[in-house]
Amino acid sequence: MSFFRRTLTTLAAAALVAGAAFAQQTPPKPSPVPRPTVPEAPVPPPPDVDGKAWVLMDYATGQILASKNPDERVEPASITKIMTDYVVSAELANGKIKMTDPVTISEHAWRGGGAGTDGSTSFLKLNSQVPLKDLLYGMIIQSGNDAAIALAEHTAGSEEAFANLMNAYAKQLGMVNSHFENASGYPIQNHYTTAHDIAILSRALIHDFPDDYAISAVKQFEWNGIKQGNRNTLLWRDPSVDGIKTGHTAAAGFCLAASAKQGDSRMIAIVMGASSEKARADSAMALLNYGFRFYETHKLYDAGKPLATPKLWKGEADTLPLGITEPLDVTVKRGQYDQLKATMDIPATLVAPFKKGQQVGTLRVTLDGKPLQSVPLVALDDAPQGGFFKRLWDSILLWFHGGKKDDAAATAPAADTK
Repeated sequence: MSFFRRTLTTLAAAALVAGAAFAQQTPPKPSPVPRPTVPEAPVPPPPDVDGKAWVLMDYATGQILASKNPDERVEPASITKIMTDYVVSAELANGKIKMTDPVTISEHAWRGGGAGTDGSTSFLKLNSQVPLKDLLYGMIIQSGNDAAIALAEHTAGSEEAFANLMNAYAKQLGMVNSHFENASGYPIQNHYTTAHDIAILSRALIHDFPDDYAISAVKQFEWNGIKQGNRNTLLWRDPSVDGIKTGHTAAAGFCLAASAKQGDSRMIAIVMGASSEKARADSAMALLNYGFRFYETHKLYDAGKPLATPKLWKGEADTLPLGITEPLDVTVKRGQYDQLKATMDIPATLVAPFKKGQQVGTLRVTLDGKPLQSVPLVALDDAPQGGFFKRLWDSILLWFHGGKKDDAAATAPAADTK
């Protein structure tokens, strides 16, 4: 075959191969038909719910999304038992008591919260021994006052001593407007809280003791041959609701701490002093629905990633990576994400040494000039001093530097996800 014919044959074969390859490619998708842009409706104000005081809190961030009289002192009634639950759970976690402990039902527990009273009871028998786990179920599900008192006595020796524990844990949690005198919520002078404080407590219970919190989703519990249903009627109304506790006295009105989880979002609604059992349930449900419908949580920054690398003087390294120790989430009304502003407060001059985890500055997130989140900026690595000549040279440069602000970022980098 001549060179010319061989060349033509080769070119023809190449053309066939190229044509086959082209034919196997997926054709580009057609451009979508443009649709008219519908402006997003503004977020309406929160519902006007029944209650003397109420709070809607986002669980992930602890932000208060809506409220009425959040820091006004109110009587907590059996909402008190959330605090009792938290203290017992903490003492269980610390190994001070055990779920299997047999608890003797004292005369004080029997008379103060038993079947002879007009309050909620688990119908515990005088001088009987009940496993601690069953008392916990009885207190949370049945709202048993006798169970609450028995738990308090077993945990701290007396209900009075247990109340001191309640107040110590409340202070530790930042519940600055609460004071407890008993474990059951029985009306007594100097026993008070706020809707805001109960939201703080509820968030802490869910976060710190998820297994014990799960008890509040159980719909009924039987003890001493008597089966009682959970008084939180929202458990039957909405499957996303999984807690937390009801309360009622003539002075306190009808109270409800409720929480629900939808997807990755969780909301906490606290209603204090509603006019009826139905009103407290309707009010809490309306607040939860409002939160899920009109708010969204965005992850702004991951933990352990450098957000700034300011100049480091007299160190082995020339810069100091700064970041945060926990992921930072922010919850805002839908459509407000682009209005968030993040800034970092960092000292003008950073001189080694620094320890890993040591706070160096502050990361602040604001919306329309109002603070949303404020978290410490910490050193992500150890930053030891440099050698003698490095320190000497930087001392000379610092003298000329004169304390001028370093060229560290004052504005935080763009958020990781939107």
